[in-house]
Amino acid sequence: MTAISFRTTVLAVFMAIGLSAGTALADGVDAAKGFIQTLGDKAVSTIAATQQDEEARLRQFRSLLNDNFDVPGIGRFVLGRYWRVATPEQRDEYLKLFEESIIRTYARRFSDYSGETIAVEKARKDGEDFILVDSVIQRPTGGPVAVTWRLLGQGKDFKIVDVVVEGVSMSVTQRSDFASVIQSGGGNIEALLKVMRERLGKA
Repeated sequence: MTAISFRTTVLAVFMAIGLSAGTALADGVDAAKGFIQTLGDKAVSTIAATQQDEEARLRQFRSLLNDNFDVPGIGRFVLGRYWRVATPEQRDEYLKLFEESIIRTYARRFSDYSGETIAVEKARKDGEDFILVDSVIQRPTGGPVAVTWRLLGQGKDFKIVDVVVEGVSMSVTQRSDFASVIQSGGGNIEALLKVMRERLGKA
């Protein structure tokens, strides 16, 4: 993923964490569009409120991430075929490290927010359980960036399961990165866990 795409992905995630997924929503694609638009509008105040306090930022981000994203589901997808061969203990540690990694990585980049706004364009069904919401992030400098959100419908609620920036899936990209680390370690998931622990200072 390019530097611009990664930064835009981070900003897209920031803009998607400002509203609890528990908000009652009507069913259908229109509700999904409203969900994403409201998240983008609300996230600005969330970012501003925690800009100067790192500990508060981490706490808020952890809560909002778990409320709005299907973190365990994304984690399992990212691990790919290695999820099936991992032991229960490895799975448990991996999901904890995965969540912590996302929280710390994105929380450190809150300062990158510089006035971006999101405009939702359209939404469409993706199979029985998913909805794709197309949007454009307008930047104060540089051109607009296309972002597609993949939502899992859960009754009247939604969970974000992927963010696609300019055609590049955040989940697929991370899945490829993790697979590369495991393969370099002889196909052993412990190689990935070791790298994740080191990056989080848990080695």
